[in-house]
Amino acid sequence: MRQLSLAVERLGGAAVALLLYCCAAAAAPSDTAIMADKPPKLLSEFGFFSDARAQVPTEGVVPFEPHTALFSDGALKFRFVYVPEGEAARYVADEAFVFPVGSALIKSFAFPADFRTPYEKVRLIETRVMLLHEDGWQSWAYLWNEEQSDAEIKIAGAKVDVATIDESGEPVSFTYSVPNKNQCKGCHQLAGEIVPLGPKARNLNFEFQYDDGPANQLERWREAGLLEGLPEDIAAIDAVPDWRDESADLNARARAWLDVNCAHCHRREGPASNSGLYLTWGEAIGPALGVHKRPVAAGRGSGGRLFDIAPGSRMALS
Repeated sequence: MRQLSLAVERLGGAAVALLLYCCAAAAAPSDTAIMADKPPKLLSEFGFFSDARAQVPTEGVVPFEPHTALFSDGALKFRFVYVPEGEAARYVADEAFVFPVGSALIKSFAFPADFRTPYEKVRLIETRVMLLHEDGWQSWAYLWNEEQSDAEIKIAGAKVDVATIDESGEPVSFTYSVPNKNQCKGCHQLAGEIVPLGPKARNLNFEFQYDDGPANQLERWREAGLLEGLPEDIAAIDAVPDWRDESADLNARARAWLDVNCAHCHRREGPASNSGLYLTWGEAIGPALGVHKRPVAAGRGSGGRLFDIAPGSRMALS
């Protein structure tokens, strides 16, 4: 800021206005990059971050987090949403919100050097972006460079060697897979279209720690003008628990995990619909949820068992 002040002192009228305009433009997402037919080569060209290395978003880009998250090799994940100025997503009770054209969902994947201190010495691996165009959502993966200064688009995906220390102090190493363009459809395709998974009311209906303090995410989205049609009574909206919360109902914890990790395929409209096993949060308890359901499509994978779930059974798995 001191350098900026000295520069302003030495400039006059129009030059000052131009300088301030450029600074303001650099601090906002680029709608042009988001809507381009061909995505930019570098993540920085979108303007989503004021400090990409630290995952600090620019104004208008809002962090969010689902209460129970999709498991991704144990990676830390940083999620953000952008909605064009003057626009808002539309509330939907049971599915992902309906976003306006020009919206973006951003998710960065990272690993710390040591999971016992998870937010120290963090290495960013990839950032995935979903961009809503007139013809639907577009998904792209950006691979971070060794310097951690920027990320480059990888349409064909990539393999990255990861080495870390787990929470028990044991060394862990594996090869992390950055998905290619077509693999994104494996989770995000619903009824032939690419759709978001995380931004659903039940996933966001809890307090998130923002920079200015904790706040319910649905309330914050409404206050920020990001979401319209939200019912006044937030407490009446369904909410999944954190699956790790031992004080929460065990069945609800299990269903929250299955909903976010499995139900994008195991649902009536999903690619695993032929299994007859539907794991969405709102599925009624019964055979379709696996209770006293016979394994109709597993073949030898059933292990000779007659039912997927037999309540009260303590039969050994081996």
